[in-house]
Amino acid sequence: MSSITVLKSSPAIVVPSEAEPEAAVAPKAGETVGLSSFDKRAGPFPVTMLLAYDRPIHEPVETIKRSLSRALAHYQPMAGRLSNGDDAGIVCSGEGVLFVGARASCDLEELLDDQKGGAARFVKDLALSYPSEPCRESDPLLLVQVTEFTCGGFVLGVTWNHVAADGAGMAQFLQAVGELARGVSPPSVSPVRHWDDSIPGLPAPMATAQKPSSSAARGPQDMVRLDVTIPWSLISDIRAAGVSAGGKPCTVFEAVAAVLWKCRTRASLSAVDPRSPAPLLFPCNLRALVGASAGYYGNCTVVQVVSATTGVVADSAIGDLVGLIRLAKEKVPDVLRPSSDDGNSNGGGRGQEQEEGPPVQFTMYNVLAVLSWRNLGFEAADMGSGGASRVMWDADPMAPGCVACPPRKGRDDGVSVSSICVKPEHADAFLGELAKLTASNN
Repeated sequence: MSSITVLKSSPAIVVPSEAEPEAAVAPKAGETVGLSSFDKRAGPFPVTMLLAYDRPIHEPVETIKRSLSRALAHYQPMAGRLSNGDDAGIVCSGEGVLFVGARASCDLEELLDDQKGGAARFVKDLALSYPSEPCRESDPLLLVQVTEFTCGGFVLGVTWNHVAADGAGMAQFLQAVGELARGVSPPSVSPVRHWDDSIPGLPAPMATAQKPSSSAARGPQDMVRLDVTIPWSLISDIRAAGVSAGGKPCTVFEAVAAVLWKCRTRASLSAVDPRSPAPLLFPCNLRALVGASAGYYGNCTVVQVVSATTGVVADSAIGDLVGLIRLAKEKVPDVLRPSSDDGNSNGGGRGQEQEEGPPVQFTMYNVLAVLSWRNLGFEAADMGSGGASRVMWDADPMAPGCVACPPRKGRDDGVSVSSICVKPEHADAFLGELAKLTASNN
């Protein structure tokens, strides 16, 4: 049992500041924002992010609390409540968000020490949780905690109802909080939450297929999380080989996802039928594809699936796996076409010749979901002393095997990957496969 303790203040409700100049864009207080097909796809499930700041600011708890109130005046839906039924939407009721200040008994580096498991051990101490899942209509759409450390650093923990915003939208909101904390008003990005009817949404069958169920919202509890680093040497070798489809250089995400997919699958190969499915999932931001307005912070993502059997993933070269991932990315526009509904919800898996047969069947253990937070802008949320030195994500609300690729200052040895979920008996095998793959490319 760790000796680190976190003492929290009593929860307070932060409402939109009445002193803040009225936002120039809708929606305004009292209005109801209809939910888009993307919002409905996301479902009312919580997401938690931890933003660590290693440089102090003056009174971080009070500073962020004040700027949060000001930001809510520009982002009225964030201070509202869900309304379901025939008129499902977010009511801009101004009821506010839940806020807690806290103090930790250690310095920030001690808490973030990867050798001791990192901050993931203390996510429940550093962020607030909803009383139940899925979130209830009466719950705030956002929960915020600011924890000060003995070194002067602090952690901003945010938990939000996924219906309110996706990752890119929440990063935009937190950047606005930071700008207001630094005296920039109004925020540099004008927020937009209304979904224009002229913008294409998800076809009904695809929206239904993409929506998570409450029973699958939280993965099995008999999994362990591993924090690893994919070395730049391995990533550079994969990219330099020109292994993606058409000979194009692959992205860092494609290289990292392929490495994790192969290593995790090979680690469990002895325990499963090589013909069993081993799908890879990853979210795709469709803002540019659908023509969403600049500053739109609602949900605008879909989950893309790459289908393959355990045997194919385990035996394929990394370049071939990168090619499958790139092919799935190229097929993302298909999810917006009504004709894409052919009884197979595997957007992107279709057309892969090695995967003939029925649609992929997901189990609690065979899915690997790779989510990258590197380019969403969380690290750019500057509360007054620079951006976040580390961004961490709580993987609990998602399917097993979810990982994050968060930025971390001061680390140039590779891409840091947190919360790769494996069965306990497969942990050593996974680390061994990663070590072998890295060694073979040196």
